[in-house]
Amino acid sequence: MARTTSRSTSPPNPQSPRNRTPQPLPRRRRTVGDFVKAFLAFVALAVLLVGVPGALVVFVGWPLPGGTPSLSWLQQEITVSTFINVLTVVVWFAWAQFTACVLVEIKAALSGVGIPGRVPGAGGSQMLARQLVAAVLLVGATAASFAPGLSQFGQSLEGNQKHASAASAQQTPGLFGQEQQAAASAADALAAQADQAAAHAGGGNAARDGDTKYYRIQPPEGRHHDSLWEVAERHLGDGRRYKEIYQLNKDREQPDGSKLSEASLIRPGWIMEMPADAHGGELVEMPDEAPKVSEDVKEQISDYSKTGDQRQGGGAQEGGGQEQGGRQQGGGSSVDHDTAHIVLPEQRPAAPEKPAMPQAPATPEAETPRAPAATANSGSEGFDFGLPEALLGAPLLAAGLLGALGRRRRHALWQSAMGAVGGRGGMQPPTPTGAAADVQDALLVGADPEGVRLLDRSLRGLAASLTEENRPLPTVYAAWLTNGDLHLQLATPAGRPPAPWQLGQDQTFWVLSRADAERYEDVDTAAPYPGLVCLGTLDDSRLLLNLEAVPGIVSLSGSAADRAAVFASVAAELATNGWSDRMTITVVGFGQDLTPLAPNRLRHLEDVEALIETMEAETRQRRGALGAAGHDSVLTGRTGPAQHTRWAPHLVLLAAEPTADDAVKLAELAADASRLGIGYLVGAETGDLPGAAWEMEITRDGKLLAPLLGLELAAQSLPEAQQRAVVQLFTDADPEGSGNPTGPDDGPTGAAPPFLVDVTEQGRPAVYARLVGTYEIIGLETPDGERSPLLHEALALLLLHREGVHPRVLASALWPRGVTDDVRDALLDRLRDWLGNEPDGSPRLRTDDTGRLTLAKSVVSDLDVLRSLYHEATQGRGAGNRAVRGRMLTDALVLVRGPLLADRPRGRYGWLTHEIIDAQLPLLVADIGLALSEFHLEKGRAEKAIEALDAALGSAPGDERLWNELLRATHATEDPARLQQVAADLMARSGARGLPPRTEALLDELLPTWRSGVSAAG
Repeated sequence: MARTTSRSTSPPNPQSPRNRTPQPLPRRRRTVGDFVKAFLAFVALAVLLVGVPGALVVFVGWPLPGGTPSLSWLQQEITVSTFINVLTVVVWFAWAQFTACVLVEIKAALSGVGIPGRVPGAGGSQMLARQLVAAVLLVGATAASFAPGLSQFGQSLEGNQKHASAASAQQTPGLFGQEQQAAASAADALAAQADQAAAHAGGGNAARDGDTKYYRIQPPEGRHHDSLWEVAERHLGDGRRYKEIYQLNKDREQPDGSKLSEASLIRPGWIMEMPADAHGGELVEMPDEAPKVSEDVKEQISDYSKTGDQRQGGGAQEGGGQEQGGRQQGGGSSVDHDTAHIVLPEQRPAAPEKPAMPQAPATPEAETPRAPAATANSGSEGFDFGLPEALLGAPLLAAGLLGALGRRRRHALWQSAMGAVGGRGGMQPPTPTGAAADVQDALLVGADPEGVRLLDRSLRGLAASLTEENRPLPTVYAAWLTNGDLHLQLATPAGRPPAPWQLGQDQTFWVLSRADAERYEDVDTAAPYPGLVCLGTLDDSRLLLNLEAVPGIVSLSGSAADRAAVFASVAAELATNGWSDRMTITVVGFGQDLTPLAPNRLRHLEDVEALIETMEAETRQRRGALGAAGHDSVLTGRTGPAQHTRWAPHLVLLAAEPTADDAVKLAELAADASRLGIGYLVGAETGDLPGAAWEMEITRDGKLLAPLLGLELAAQSLPEAQQRAVVQLFTDADPEGSGNPTGPDDGPTGAAPPFLVDVTEQGRPAVYARLVGTYEIIGLETPDGERSPLLHEALALLLLHREGVHPRVLASALWPRGVTDDVRDALLDRLRDWLGNEPDGSPRLRTDDTGRLTLAKSVVSDLDVLRSLYHEATQGRGAGNRAVRGRMLTDALVLVRGPLLADRPRGRYGWLTHEIIDAQLPLLVADIGLALSEFHLEKGRAEKAIEALDAALGSAPGDERLWNELLRATHATEDPARLQQVAADLMARSGARGLPPRTEALLDELLPTWRSGVSAAG
């Protein structure tokens, strides 16, 4: 509760900011629609106040009996007329109550003094009366004169109406709860408009000379926590004036002995001296004349007022040891017990053997000191090994993009393979060049898929544990990843977390160590916090903000280009992250269309008008769905029996600054957004955006500032040039894109592989590596010592990328936890010595014009030969010579000895998870088997065809094309029993899924009785 006392007699401080006239937030101009609403409200009042009683008198009459009821009257049968009279009495009582509500609201509005009285038992009726009366008065010619009274609509019927009404609506299931919530939102908007009108109309009349006002910080109500911004917004007309309150009260001792040291660090019960022009129903002039103020509070305010002339002197010096109530020391962190703000968690000593959970080894914050970009070895001298730093320093974003790109390429391969028999010449996707190649390398270096996996498992494991304990998900504002630990910052204390989670520095932090996170297994539960997205780093900590939990709009100010880079990073990470199931991301005002990254998640709208129309419908739909399900928020729907509904978030990213009218509409939509799972990130030129709960600013030097939250981050961004390169990678991987030669009209063969070898006797290589099956190298001595596995792995990586490998990509693949440049360069020197030189003296390990490492043509692998043989057989010499085609296809199939690098040691070759070779090789083997089967069937050699198909099925057992061709080849043997056995084997492999439709249709054609004979054959 706010209280006042006589003004402090301390002299004014020249360094303190001068009180200024309240600056109202931008507001909507009255439109024709507003006047129409006012007219309709007047008509509704007339109907309810005059029409209802008139209709009762005309159509029903007096409902009560004319005389005193007797016992015989009570024993009479209840007729329809009696029932109608009873209902009429109820309606009369309801009308009388509503009329009383209207009179109370009109009186409060016209008097402009105090808050409206509470009509007993009115509840929703008084709220409806308030809206109708306000709608009529606020658009009238004398609306400004009513503003002081109307400004109290945001205050409490019992403490604080704004928060109590919203809370009651959230707790009321069903449609009535939705109506009550809508009413609360409308009342909030109305209060804001009334406060603005009061600021213009009353000017300096809100304060009297000689009086100082004091405000007492309110305790939390539900998810809402008092803040200096909201206090300034309510009582000064402008939330940005919180700095004035902060300066008036900085370092002054509070009743609990602590002191205000940060604007975001306040506690319930603290007293705030207010500027002279503060206004509002929570402020009283003189505590001695306010009977509702307790003696204890009067004494506290009186004592507090005496400290005013010390706030710039000794008080600041005494603050060092008096912060135990609001701030804990440790690791340079500040603990905000208000928890409506984001604070840095206390850091634990990092375990030397464990890296930070999401930290990529080559990020600028984490990697060890590196040598200059140009290395000193002869093979790479003079080349700049720099890569786009924005992606190198974003391990979660890079991992998401890399995983999504791999899925897109695999999908393209399967679409290509199923498009026509004969395949696509090895299914090699286009090789990125230029900026796209640099961005792909940066993704490979910067990505931390292990960190993403641990984050996902940790969050889902927490949700599963809470479900088992029948506990709801707590609201999480942010997650911090630091020193290997995951810190969740909760909106309010939620008790002790389930094991292995532990309490952090206070009751609003839940912490999980990396060692405990690694013990989590995959669980079948919905992603609890899919709206988490990385904004940047602070020291060694990475901040993920939960956009859908923010109680209002998050605004981002700064230049248009800097804002767009941050927005692009947020959109790309949300669209591709690994800790979400489903979500909708609506983007507006982006310079580069990012929808190719995730067409199922990302939606691009042309303008703010379309956005507002879309979100109004979405908000109504979600309110109705929550009410029908009986949930108070989307978090309730993500756990327990209802989790199958998922309640996926809808995150709105508006990079362009909205107009004043549109900003007010967005603020109204965002008032209840966190409960509905909707988040808003909106751009602004200067940061003064209506309805902004948290304000952030991106600077020219890449800093993300949030002064009210106490944050100064190194921002995570995706500049426009890198946006274009990332989108190019995805569009090139699209099977329907123009850059990918795998469309349905390309014929049975596609483009040649990027590296072809001479498959004649004259093309015998100097170094031959067998990768398909057991890893073997012919032509080189086995290296001595423990470095042999590292050299073998480096050579395998280079053989799988004949286009060249960036040195930083090679280092990241071999040492995923980080390595210094001198260690990397020493390995390259050893690898160069091991491979040796060509007859002309040139090294077999070379550096091309872009600084990438390449191998000489005399160093080949069996995979290179496999691709070359298939290409020659189908598009080269074998295309016009049947004998050559058969020999080359047979030789190619003989090379297949098993899966790729079948005996690779556990814990190494982790970089293969980024590759698509695991999808390419089976498809290539299947293409070879199909082509060889066709070759034999042309001459009626069914047994040879079956032999080729069986060999191909060893490497591609799930390829439907091979099984269908095996059925045709077996049918050609004219042995029904054998065909029946093949069908039985195929049914056994398919399991509960059953046979694919095309295979069933083929069996119906080849063996009509297969359905009845399969069980017997099995």
